[in-house]
Order: sequence, then C-alpha cells, then structure tokens
Amino acid sequence: MDHTTSKNLKIVPAIFKNQRNIKAGQSTRLGGISPHPYASLNLGLHTDDDISNVRENRRRFFASFGLTELAVACSHQVHGTAARIVRQPGRYEGFDALVTTEPYIFLTVTVADCTPILLYDPVQRAVGAVHAGWKGTKGEIVRKTLQKMRAEFGTQAADCLAYIGPCIDECSFEVDADVADHFPSAFKRWDEEKKKFFVDLKKANKDQLVRAGLPNAQIEVSPYSTVLENEQFFSHRKENGQTGRMLCGIGLFP
Repeated sequence: MDHTTSKNLKIVPAIFKNQRNIKAGQSTRLGGISPHPYASLNLGLHTDDDISNVRENRRRFFASFGLTELAVACSHQVHGTAARIVRQPGRYEGFDALVTTEPYIFLTVTVADCTPILLYDPVQRAVGAVHAGWKGTKGEIVRKTLQKMRAEFGTQAADCLAYIGPCIDECSFEVDADVADHFPSAFKRWDEEKKKFFVDLKKANKDQLVRAGLPNAQIEVSPYSTVLENEQFFSHRKENGQTGRMLCGIGLFP
C-alpha cells in the first residue's frame, strides 16, 4: 500500500519500493504555502493562486525527490489518449501521457480527481506517466500508452509495474447516462434512489492493465479517494472547481 512521507508532501507507491533506479510519487495537498481555497500544496500552474506560491510549492515537492524543476517534463492535458515520447525535460502541448527511456527526466501529470497511472518497465528501462479522466479511461489511454511503449521501446506489459494513484472514488463519481453509457456494466452501477450511475475509474483502468498483460501482483491501486479524503487531496468535484492541483510523477535515476 502506498504511504505518505514524514512531511506528508507526497504519496510513495509501495510497488516501486524495491526499484532502486527510479523516483516516483504523487503529491498531496499538504505542506505548502497557498491560502484557501488552494491550501496548501497547490502545484497547478494554471489556477488563480498566486504564481509565487505555486512556484514555492513546486520547489518543495520536487526537492522531496532531490530534484529541481529543470528535470521535469509535463504537458498541457486535453483529456485525450495521445502519448508523447519525451527526450528532454520541458512542457509539451496536447498529451495526456508521457513516456521515456531517457534518464534524469521526471515525467509528471496533473490531477485533482482524474486517475494518475505510473508505469515502469524494468527490462527495457522505460517509464510512463498517464492522466486518465473519464474520457481518457473510456478511450483506453493506459492501454494505448503501453502499446506506444512496446512499439518504441520494446516494452512487454508482463514485465511492467503499475501504480494507480488517488482519484475520485466509485461512490463519489456520480454521473448521468451520457457518461455511464461509455463504460461496460462491470465498471458502473445504477442507484435507483438517486437515479444516477456511479463509475469506478480505478477498476476500469486496472482492467485495461490486466488485459494488456500485467499480472495482478504487479499493479498497485491506491486506496485513497480525492473526495473522501479531501483534507489530504485536492478534489475538483468536491470543491466545485475552486481548488489546487496535484502532480504524479516518475523518472529514471540510475
């Protein structure tokens, strides 16, 4: 099970604990300097928070890995299914997954309810960071990212380790048929009293990983919910869009 660090700045996935050559983790909302409604470790560059607060928060988060922002790769996410091969740190546009075999690059995705997924192939020494909202999950972005890694790096899914991080939980992701109709019955339920569907994004993404070839034992699913544990994580839905953003990242550091 993933666990928070002593300063509660980040979650450290247990699935990677014996992997000496990578750095990986997801930020919480704790340990920063931003005021309400961004309290306190807001890492989102495109919120209405004071940018000086965000820069200091990002410095603290990256420093917890022994890094600076110069090592970071990120993308302006569009809730699509495209994966970008990253050869150097920097900001990209229009990608919801980043993959690389280059060392010393920390791949990150931005989340505040959507599902973050980290991938590590220890055989081909490749990593990936995936942002899977409901649209990305519907479009099977994590499966497509693994396909990209196989085509470009020779990755075999059976060799990989995966971490599905904190996101909105099934009992909080209340939707209408326009969203629910995109998901098989195994990943949704109908609540007769509320006249709403509830969709399980963690389960849907784990199923994609398993169908791609990852053994269950090589997949970690965080038990944390951004909605139910809102005191520890930002939730776009719980906070009606007035909230901060978290980062989930992974990189090769031999």
